[in-house]
Amino acid sequence: MSTASLFVTSAGVGLAIAAPVGPMGMLCIRRTLTGGPRAGLAIGFGIATGDAVYGLIAALGLVGISQFMLAYDRPLHLLAGLFLLYLGVRTLLQQAPVEAANGNGDSKLAQVGRAGALRAYASSLLLTLTNPQTVIMFAALFTTLAPRGAFSSSIALTTVGGVFCGSIAWWCFLVTVVSLARHAIGSKLRVAIDRIVGFTLAAFGIVEIRRAI
Repeated sequence: MSTASLFVTSAGVGLAIAAPVGPMGMLCIRRTLTGGPRAGLAIGFGIATGDAVYGLIAALGLVGISQFMLAYDRPLHLLAGLFLLYLGVRTLLQQAPVEAANGNGDSKLAQVGRAGALRAYASSLLLTLTNPQTVIMFAALFTTLAPRGAFSSSIALTTVGGVFCGSIAWWCFLVTVVSLARHAIGSKLRVAIDRIVGFTLAAFGIVEIRRAI
């Protein structure tokens, strides 16, 4: 398999991994609605960065780091569960932003997105890093995609880069769709979306906590 083919195949895998709407997808949708596309993209880049970090660990054969993270699998699941539960409860309790009658509501939301982009990136990165079993997934991915007997650091980095780009492509698509629909969503529908996202995040958090117990 050529380098270009490997990159394209890996990008397809990254797209397939990111596309299912889980807790991070729900969080990205909500942050895009409340904070604008900058906040949503920050969430997406944080997730893709976390996947890339674990991909590099698996690709470069950093066995010590992998074993350490897998050894603390339960505490990390507990941390992720508590964080998701916190985000879910906060979403349920948070009041919907009041849009100004003169049309300044969107600019305020965009300003919030700029101010909180770094926090959104950091929170999604930390949440992604609390799932060390991603290392196992990437190790299996490299074994499947890498040419037999030709595994090298360049092939590993090409695979990681492809997965990262595929993941970013999905998050850009999702944020674009939500951003286009944001102006057509009224306050009542936003409140309903907040409730759905809040309950979903809390439910995922409880599931993660149960996995850690």
